[in-house]
Amino acid sequence: MRKRLLLPLGGLAATGLLAAALVTPATAAPTVSKAKLASPAKAADIIDFWTADSGANLKAAKAYGAEHKRVPKHVSTGGPAADGKPGVVPAIGDEKKTGGKSKNVNLPKTVGRAFFVIDGDIYACSASSIQSQYRNLVATAGHCVYDIDGNSQTVDRWVFVPGYYDGKTPFGVYVGKQAFTHYDFDVYEDGDRDYAFVTVYNGIGYDDKKDVHVDLGSLGKNVGGQGFAYNQKVGQPVYAFGYPAAPHSDGDYVFTGEKMKWCYGKPVYPIVESSVKVEEQIGLKCSMTGGSSGGPWILKYNSNRRLGYINGVTSLGGDTDGNNRSDMITSAYFDGETYGVYKAALPLWSGSLVKKDGSIGITETR
Repeated sequence: MRKRLLLPLGGLAATGLLAAALVTPATAAPTVSKAKLASPAKAADIIDFWTADSGANLKAAKAYGAEHKRVPKHVSTGGPAADGKPGVVPAIGDEKKTGGKSKNVNLPKTVGRAFFVIDGDIYACSASSIQSQYRNLVATAGHCVYDIDGNSQTVDRWVFVPGYYDGKTPFGVYVGKQAFTHYDFDVYEDGDRDYAFVTVYNGIGYDDKKDVHVDLGSLGKNVGGQGFAYNQKVGQPVYAFGYPAAPHSDGDYVFTGEKMKWCYGKPVYPIVESSVKVEEQIGLKCSMTGGSSGGPWILKYNSNRRLGYINGVTSLGGDTDGNNRSDMITSAYFDGETYGVYKAALPLWSGSLVKKDGSIGITETR
């Protein structure tokens, strides 16, 4: 197996209303990197790859990650230095609502699996729909989009399947159009910036009776989209959702990747792991393993509406007590620069890939 850095969890594996404006001085270093994932011309091949043979390639995907001998350490208490005032972007449908409390845990419709190919191998991470102008944006980990140790900038055949379970695609398949991440992650593989935002085309389904593809509309129209929060005080309770699939270090396969799982708790700071360039991530006690990378950490999650604010995405994870069982996951701290990356993707349009005759190939222009 190729050694990979900052991949999903294995033993430790590197696994519309805006509240504030981000102002960046003209002389500041760049903070946003962007890259194309798929043109309309490639979409038909990508859809066929993932949906042929009743979704055989979806079921065959491996948790994206590799065993890692070192485990991130919580080295002290305290909190990160926010680079501005706290800010939030409301979830889709919550623009004029206030948050509430619920003891139940209804799984969010926004969360699903991101599937992609690297060097011919099929992998899966976790991800979530998030608020955007055209209801077409996905939040995930940077290492679930960028091929950080390969010759290509981004991974191949990237798609998002919200609500995935047991090989099913209940809300369709969404082909990734363009990916946005922090410049320091793209260029320097800085694990403290391990997050990405991906614009996706309209969802694609299939009408068996007519033997044609169907345009399902925008991602946010079908499953909603979580809000976004940044520069928040660390220690507020969060729910972390994802699709763990890898075994624990002792070889026990507790998870299959076919169903969504969750953890709940209060994050701690900072988490340090120099081998993967991590100096100030936040950590959460959680037993999820590889495949959960990119899954959202949702602040103020309301189980009735299944909405809250994404305030992190799973990056690293592993065994901190030496019993060969994963017991912690980590995330980059979301600050004003994270908001800057998010804001770069937020206003972009994607469009439909389904023609009137049911074939795939973009017909709309903007």
